[in-house]
Amino acid sequence: MSVYLDYNASGLVRPEVREAMAEALADGGNPNAVHAAGRRARARVENARARVADLVGADPTAIVFSSGGTESNAQAVASALAAGCERVIVSATEHPCVAEAAAVSGAPVEVLPVDGDGLVDLAWLADALKRPGRPLVAIHHANNESGVIQPIAEAAQWIRAAGGWLHVDAIQSAGKVPVDMRDLDADSLTLSAHKLGGPQGVGALVLKAGREAVKILHGAGQERGLRAGTENTPGIVGFGVAADCAARDLSHAMAHASWRDAAEAKVKAAGATVVGEGAPRLPNTLFMAVEGWDSPQQLITLDLAGVMISAGSACSSGKTKPSKTMLAMGLAPLATGAVRVSGGWGTTEQDWIRFADAWVAAWQKHSARLRERAKEVA
Repeated sequence: MSVYLDYNASGLVRPEVREAMAEALADGGNPNAVHAAGRRARARVENARARVADLVGADPTAIVFSSGGTESNAQAVASALAAGCERVIVSATEHPCVAEAAAVSGAPVEVLPVDGDGLVDLAWLADALKRPGRPLVAIHHANNESGVIQPIAEAAQWIRAAGGWLHVDAIQSAGKVPVDMRDLDADSLTLSAHKLGGPQGVGALVLKAGREAVKILHGAGQERGLRAGTENTPGIVGFGVAADCAARDLSHAMAHASWRDAAEAKVKAAGATVVGEGAPRLPNTLFMAVEGWDSPQQLITLDLAGVMISAGSACSSGKTKPSKTMLAMGLAPLATGAVRVSGGWGTTEQDWIRFADAWVAAWQKHSARLRERAKEVA
């Protein structure tokens, strides 16, 4: 039986979510209609809104549902600029949807560097905040590749003193570690259902009290006039159930660290470099690399062994692109040989053991071939 260890890309859909979505699909109804089916759909949407809000310590009225994290991040950037922010600072390891939303916004953009462990340079940020212009600062709570957790609350103090807007992409961290809008002191925060064991295609923008969202999809007045388009009721229902389950299972999610650490020790002993090892990380995530074995080759080899993981580098048109995260961390020599292993609600300790054993065995075979080729060349 295959092992799925790619939850940071997309979590497996939880059984409770499938059941709730099936019920919503069977009942139907537009949540903006006033008849009985519409009222039932509206009740489902609002119940889910409250559940998602509870996951991050927010008021339900702060939630704006969307088609996913990419849309919500774009809306956050647009909202901050509409509120008077004049320039944007994005972390060097930010998700592309945030970095690109900033790049096309028309505002000046600066890149906040990270150190060798992937943590943002707070001293650099403090100096940058002294420059003219009200800033929007975007720092993700946890990196999608390395799992490195950023010092958001500390950064927030500097941003608040500068009169700025702090946007936190919490898509990877929510449900894996505690995430609370008040503790992070974020002005806006984004979530995605499918990272929690919910369906793909549903996300949320969460706003601090007093902050307002601007509409980026125009049309009718859904989501209190903040996001046009009929709400995806079954998807939103699944989001709410997934948020409930994630909150319930948080202690189990955090317990993954010991399983991850044991696997990490095995691959390190075999010669792998663990990326972000010196920083706080998500308990479910292992980001590792070796020289001489490209990411796609590793993925194929592990997949044939029945273990599904993902690449630290993006593959496009048959070419391997170095991991942006690793380049920002100064790890260019390893950037095309990185893989990410990430567990979730359905993962067991045995899954981590199976991955580590399969990877070590495959790496040893590959290393032996490399040595033989070197002898032939010599």
